[in-house]
Amino acid sequence: MSLPALTPLEHAAFVAAGLLTYIVITRVRRQRRHPYAALAWVMGIAAFPYLGLPLFLVFGTRKVVRPATQRQPMPAGPWAAMAPDWATRLLAALGAAGARPQAAVRFQAEGEHALQAVQAVIGSARHTLDLCTYVLGDDEVGALIAAALAERARAGVRVRLLVDSIGSLKSAHSHDELLKRAGVHTRLFMPALGSPGRGRVNLRNHRKLLIADGARVWSGGRNLANEYFIGRVGEPPWLDLSFTAEGALAAQAQALFDGDWRIARGARQALRLGYAERLARLDAELDADTPCHADTLPAELLPADVALAQWVPSGPDFHEDILHALLVSAAFHAEQRLLLATPYFVPDEGLQEALVLAAKRGLQITLLLPRQSNHRLADWARGRAVRELVEAGVNVRLLPAMLHAKAVVVDDVLALCGSANLDSRSLFINYEAMAAFYGRAQIDWLADWITRTAADGEPASSKPPSWLRDIGEGIVATVAFQL
Repeated sequence: MSLPALTPLEHAAFVAAGLLTYIVITRVRRQRRHPYAALAWVMGIAAFPYLGLPLFLVFGTRKVVRPATQRQPMPAGPWAAMAPDWATRLLAALGAAGARPQAAVRFQAEGEHALQAVQAVIGSARHTLDLCTYVLGDDEVGALIAAALAERARAGVRVRLLVDSIGSLKSAHSHDELLKRAGVHTRLFMPALGSPGRGRVNLRNHRKLLIADGARVWSGGRNLANEYFIGRVGEPPWLDLSFTAEGALAAQAQALFDGDWRIARGARQALRLGYAERLARLDAELDADTPCHADTLPAELLPADVALAQWVPSGPDFHEDILHALLVSAAFHAEQRLLLATPYFVPDEGLQEALVLAAKRGLQITLLLPRQSNHRLADWARGRAVRELVEAGVNVRLLPAMLHAKAVVVDDVLALCGSANLDSRSLFINYEAMAAFYGRAQIDWLADWITRTAADGEPASSKPPSWLRDIGEGIVATVAFQL
């Protein structure tokens, strides 16, 4: 039986209701959007209301909760002056946990070394082991990690595994039988069919956190699949970065994971409502008895020897877009150089303008991109932004291999490494976490890696594309915010 056709007045009323729904969700809940994204949603709802409105309700929400930001304490101790004041003040105001000295930090550029580091952290767990990943592959690396988690669970360690439901759509259940039999607690983050009416299907957990006993953490850009460590059959592993840290970074990562675990359970007000309280307890514990606290480090250490670091989390569970704010601020405060590495470059207008102005005032900016990434739409969406940067004087290098590393170096005062890409999805939609390093050894290591890797690339061109390519790039860039 066919449904009766709507009259023009009823159709207009439905369109008006759809646009009102958009206004209520985005304005009343203060969910700021890229202008292109806002225009696309409004036009879609107005032109195709019976399709556009349901899509918006499923994919349109950008923030889960909007708790008021609680300012965090500024870094204290004899090495607090290592961190640039503009960065630490901004991050404290936006609610990020403060920078603290770490007992140890080690980076891994080679996949083989990174896999050894993952296994070492898992094997070191004696009480608790928590893993958050976007992808757990149905391959050799995924099986190796699953077996290691199961072994720790059988040894009496409480093991929790949090996997993004979309990121691991093809492999999320590949290791279920082994993990459940061993006693590993597993959760999928926001299953695609879990709560479509709440508009959360589009909110993905892209964080990579492996935490042992709340004291050691492995993180970076790598997912747990072959291409990030050993390569697929007949292909080399992707260029990527990861790191291990011992001390306060691990404790801060634990606070992040605990919130994500509760969100995956479906607790609605979870989570960053209690984040400030968890950070307050964490600071008290670190001040009381953590060996990596500044006051208990050897007095003969020079500031350059101290691995001062903090997490810069960002996502739907925070009131502010913390990472985006830091990047824009860095572009305006940098005095000598900006070094950037990312697989996908689809910045919003604010970040793009900040980079263009920084280049025009003489800042030396190097941007590393793969010549061809694993996402063709992202390669199309970056075209206009890349050409504008090249015209402004940015040294954009296109690498022949697939680059998946995410890193930023600002002068000699700050470096970032973690899970976030320099695109609007990472900066405004995904759950992400980048570690900010202020120690000279960590900054130099990341700067040297970016500089050496850039030498293998070829310079990007600012030559205008064909009119067909230009139109295609514009269409893809318009919707890239949601991709």
